[in-house]
Amino acid sequence: MYISANIAMSADAKISTRSYTPARFTSQRDSQRLLELRKDKDALLVGRGTLLADTMTMRVPDQSQQPLRCIVSRSSPIPSDHPILQSQGGLILLCHTEAKTPTERTGMTDTTNNSLTRVTTLQHYSGSLPAFLHHLEDQHGVKTLHCEGGGMLLKSLLALDLLDELHLTLAAHTLFGGKEAPTLTGQIGDYLATSQHFILSHFEPTSDGECFLTYQKASA
Repeated sequence: MYISANIAMSADAKISTRSYTPARFTSQRDSQRLLELRKDKDALLVGRGTLLADTMTMRVPDQSQQPLRCIVSRSSPIPSDHPILQSQGGLILLCHTEAKTPTERTGMTDTTNNSLTRVTTLQHYSGSLPAFLHHLEDQHGVKTLHCEGGGMLLKSLLALDLLDELHLTLAAHTLFGGKEAPTLTGQIGDYLATSQHFILSHFEPTSDGECFLTYQKASA
């Protein structure tokens, strides 16, 4: 499985404020780039905290074949009124990582919005992140997985040496500050056990104070 990730970072290397406010500090051009990076992916991956903070639906506009929508949580469910349960799209898979024994169950969630009732299929999986990734590859045929945060999930992928490609938006126009504000790999001071080596493959500065960067894993 080829795993990529996309994340925006302020000039002081923060991906959000210390209050974990929604990460909407970049330009409309960056938002469009986010959607472009989703195209043709078999599955999208996000942490539950990021899903809630950014009210994500994890869809690809104007694409008939929608990617699987994969959410990683320690144990908490998705609120029944969250937009992802009220939007048509790919199958939603919620991984509960605190469970010790892998289990799988599928349920149907009925949501009503403006007199229109939609039925969303939500599949629950209990097990570790590596086991969940294996499940996606083995049971759902996922060959390309794209992660959209947050920092702790991205750190987990790096710690497992599973990240092949990183798309980074450097927002030079924004400073968040605060030692408790999360970074690309979670909290400052909680470093990876070993260094990860990537090669810069794309460099695109923009006129609105942002720079689009792409890094490829050095061994890839």
